[in-house]
Amino acid sequence: MKQLQQALFKQQKSKSLLKQAQQAAFDYIDNVPKQRVFPDQQSLQKLAVFEEPLPEASSEPALLLELLDTVGSINTVAQTGGRYFGFVNGNALPVTLAAKWLSDVWDQNAALYVISPISSKLESICETWLKQLFNLPESTVAGFVSGTSIATLSGLAAARFRQLQKLGWDVNQHGLFGAPKIRLILGKQTHGTVAKAISLLGFGQASIEWVDCDKQGRMIVEKLPYLDTSCILVLQAGNVNSGAFDDFSQICHLANKAQAWVHIDGAFGLWAKASKVFASQTHGMELGDSWSVDAHKTLNTPYDCGVVLCKDAEALTSALHQQGSYIQLSEHRDGLLYTPEMSKRARAIELWAAMKYLGRSGIAELVEQLHHHAQLFATLLSENGFTVLNDVAFNQVLISCKTEQLTQTTLTLLQQSGECWCGGSIWQEKKVIRISLCSWATTEQDIRHSVNAFIEARSQALKT
Repeated sequence: MKQLQQALFKQQKSKSLLKQAQQAAFDYIDNVPKQRVFPDQQSLQKLAVFEEPLPEASSEPALLLELLDTVGSINTVAQTGGRYFGFVNGNALPVTLAAKWLSDVWDQNAALYVISPISSKLESICETWLKQLFNLPESTVAGFVSGTSIATLSGLAAARFRQLQKLGWDVNQHGLFGAPKIRLILGKQTHGTVAKAISLLGFGQASIEWVDCDKQGRMIVEKLPYLDTSCILVLQAGNVNSGAFDDFSQICHLANKAQAWVHIDGAFGLWAKASKVFASQTHGMELGDSWSVDAHKTLNTPYDCGVVLCKDAEALTSALHQQGSYIQLSEHRDGLLYTPEMSKRARAIELWAAMKYLGRSGIAELVEQLHHHAQLFATLLSENGFTVLNDVAFNQVLISCKTEQLTQTTLTLLQQSGECWCGGSIWQEKKVIRISLCSWATTEQDIRHSVNAFIEARSQALKT
């Protein structure tokens, strides 16, 4: 054991591994604009080198890093370039990547102030800035989690606690067996992670009352069922396919009057609130009770950076209650009170870096740029014979060809080309191509290059 410890101290002191990793990272940044967006088959076959039994002895660290670089780098998806348009994946701003590198060296646990004062302080600052940016009630608190899936789970847990309490039931004391019925009101276009969260919270799919949506995926207000204190509604700031926004103002006023709870799933679309361009779409968003959002999407921080926001601090902290005789709370912010996790990465550091660097005007410029690029993509594809299926409300574009078969084959060939990458989806019961504009690095040249790749893929598909 002493021999291992001595080796680790030697590695730490020399910093040679960090320097090796730094050089590999710099080389990757230089090469990513030129590499395929998705690895080719020859590169993918090299991944077999990792298939081995657990080593009996320790490995040479420099060789380990070299293996990661030579085989790993070529088998990444180049989402940090300008031609990746799949899965609403963002791209880390340089300053947020640098902040994450530094904070990784700090290796802070953001659970408690006494574990990391810097994490506690920056979480407090980010909470305040997010309230100002989104114009949320002053009582709103923030929990910093891995992503919108957990943020939604947390927001709905707070809703469950508060709505059952209104009905005379303490879910923390008595659980769900015998509890009053809670009604979940969801649009038929609601993201699948919401249904997953509902199941994890013990409601069951039979608790969901599905509401019809219009052709853009927005919940139809006139189709809402009767609302009361037993209801939890989930609205969308950015439909995952079309990018459309629900009518927050009208629905929230109805819900607030009925004392129903409104959770707004704003994984990528909540950031549109920063720009006056989207004022009509985001109007009334602040009337919700809880919100979920990813910084690693539209704001372009590194991955694993989500936020739950809740205007009812007691409901959130009660739902996520943490006990332990060893837990040392303070008069400062203790992050574990607002998330399901105890030990957690100090995510707020790169979020703070992004918001500090961009400021309100920079965030607005970023979301407007994504919107502009989505509009350009849609226009160019339409001019070249593709059908645009949605109103480009934000950063999502839905495309089809003359037949579903041609659409699917075109998508397959496009993905195989390595020139750009986007995914498929089902829209209005038909197969479509979904384009998500999320990266700060995308240029108009990237879009024109990608449109040419679409045209070439369709041309090849017509020959098959």
